[in-house]
Amino acid sequence: MWRCEELGAVSEEEGRLTRTFASAAMGKANALVGGWMKGAGLETRVDAAFNLLGRWTCGKRGAKTLLLGSHLDTVRDAGKYDGPLGVLVALAAVEVLRARGVALPFHVEIAGFSDEEGVRYQTTYLGSRALAGTLTRADLARVEEKGIEKAKRKRGEFLGYAEVHIEQGPVLEQCGLAVGVVTGIAGQSRLRVTFQGEAGHAGTVPMALRRDALAAAAEFVLAVEKCGLTATVGQLQVRPGASNVIPGEVELTLDVRDLRDAKRRAAVQALKKQAQAIGRRRKVKAVWTPVQDTAAVACDFALTELMCEAVVAQEREVISLPSGAGHDAAALSQICPVAMLFVRCKRGISHHPAESVKTSDVAKAIAVMVEFMEKLGARYA
Repeated sequence: MWRCEELGAVSEEEGRLTRTFASAAMGKANALVGGWMKGAGLETRVDAAFNLLGRWTCGKRGAKTLLLGSHLDTVRDAGKYDGPLGVLVALAAVEVLRARGVALPFHVEIAGFSDEEGVRYQTTYLGSRALAGTLTRADLARVEEKGIEKAKRKRGEFLGYAEVHIEQGPVLEQCGLAVGVVTGIAGQSRLRVTFQGEAGHAGTVPMALRRDALAAAAEFVLAVEKCGLTATVGQLQVRPGASNVIPGEVELTLDVRDLRDAKRRAAVQALKKQAQAIGRRRKVKAVWTPVQDTAAVACDFALTELMCEAVVAQEREVISLPSGAGHDAAALSQICPVAMLFVRCKRGISHHPAESVKTSDVAKAIAVMVEFMEKLGARYA
């Protein structure tokens, strides 16, 4: 918890916590956490995608690697725990095992991924996808720093990936449980929608003759709210943005999520038709630009079963729940089995400075990860 506090003070903005991909603040964060990793006896490096990696090497020939971790980047005006808690819980669990003299039959590598939130380039999982080798040409064209594709790791190198993360929701708190096991991660569609109308004088253009882009956008926002899935319009840019000028153009973001990919994609297409219909009716052009489409991910049954067994030792019951938020586990699922553990957070608040976790809950998460690795080690012995 002390480490979370110290890391939470590393920011690129005065007065609030913000760390974006390849920023000076990210470099300071990597140096700080890397120092703790070295102090724990781990071989530490930063790869071509700015991911921080700390490795505990075992003595078994031909051994594979268990990858642990989460991300060290943040949203703007973030809390201290979304991402970093998973990196630091993994480090604490490794420290416990090393202090006990435990010898695992696989290597353990802790990753502090450089970009999960996608703030800088509006493309999520940049760090973990670089490591997985799944970046596209379009992704690479967006990124100013060249050579990040060299962070790609070999297929078959990892036996699995396990991530600890705050829940970012209220379910665990309502159930009175410190931790829960994740069943899967919802798929995401991210898009930009631009309504192009015509600017005009606010006092002279009759209401019936207006081509008001903001009025069209507002109607579309209400349609998103009623689409039946978890969908959000999170940003609106109104141009020219003057109080006495009819808005001529509005650009907005659309985020649609669901565990069922077919239903999510059908909802996106339905919303596209609604945007076009609104545009035709209001004589406003609707421009639809896909930004990202990420498939839903099911957590690995065998690893999840082990995680549940580890939870039993700490809690009176095991609760399984889906994740509506995206995580680096979604990117790593392309190259290895994945499992996730959620930690209760106060009132489910996340992406906000009010993020809060109990020290006792974090202690349980560390104990669960220790148990998880020991049980996994027994299977590979």
